[in-house]
Amino acid sequence: MTDLDAAYAECARLARAHYENFPLGSWLLPRRLRRDLAAVYAFARIGDDLADEGPPEGRVERLAAYEAQLLAAAADPTAVRDPVFRALGHTMAAHRLPLEPFRDLLTAFRRDAAGETRTLAAWDDVLEYCRCSANPVGRIVLGLFGHHDAERQARSDDICTALQLTNFWQDVANDLERGRVYLPQEDLDRFPGSRDALAARRPTPAFRALMAVEVARARGLFARGLGLADLVPGRLRREVRLFAGGGMAILARIEAADYDVFARRPTLGRVALARLVLRAVLAG
Repeated sequence: MTDLDAAYAECARLARAHYENFPLGSWLLPRRLRRDLAAVYAFARIGDDLADEGPPEGRVERLAAYEAQLLAAAADPTAVRDPVFRALGHTMAAHRLPLEPFRDLLTAFRRDAAGETRTLAAWDDVLEYCRCSANPVGRIVLGLFGHHDAERQARSDDICTALQLTNFWQDVANDLERGRVYLPQEDLDRFPGSRDALAARRPTPAFRALMAVEVARARGLFARGLGLADLVPGRLRREVRLFAGGGMAILARIEAADYDVFARRPTLGRVALARLVLRAVLAG
């Protein structure tokens, strides 16, 4: 095994070590791209951990050092020792991936580390956070498939933002425990009493009305973003439908619980996931 193979193997190990509802590099994607996706995932996963774990003091500085490794890997992947950055640098060079989406991800991580996401004032602020925290992943995946045009990127942004919003809405209770509120403050103000309901973790009528609006917003973005499936080839098309279908299924779970995101975190079980995969495959 070469040093580069070992670096990609380490990325794959890191990817397998973390559970996600819809992991990057599923079997629907071509084998030739799986190790590249593992490198991207490992980079994002470690950056996210740096923002959230360990002593709060120094998190921003550790992310700055992490970005310095990214820049070094982009300049010359053979010159870096860290296996994740060695693999990522090779992937970036092989597929001509720009630095911008990777740096956008780090911008989101720094905002988390600095506590800037403890409250977001307006809906536009939520969308701007998603632009850095979620949309780069879709753009990177498109780049691995050789797609760099604005139309595909825009539809990918819709889906990635919708997925991020869906994660916010299903994790309202968990994020509250971490001192974060991704529901925009202006929306909490629009529904009197919803702020108190959030603090008390009670799904009052005002809070349910607020969540209905947020779920509808995410669903609208999924509907617009699904046009991407018609603009990409077979396996990626199925992956797009799988991710979007999974997100919309979570939104349906939130609705079915009458927007009570406190009693139980809305998730998909193995049977529901299997159905989504089968549906994506049959859709072609």
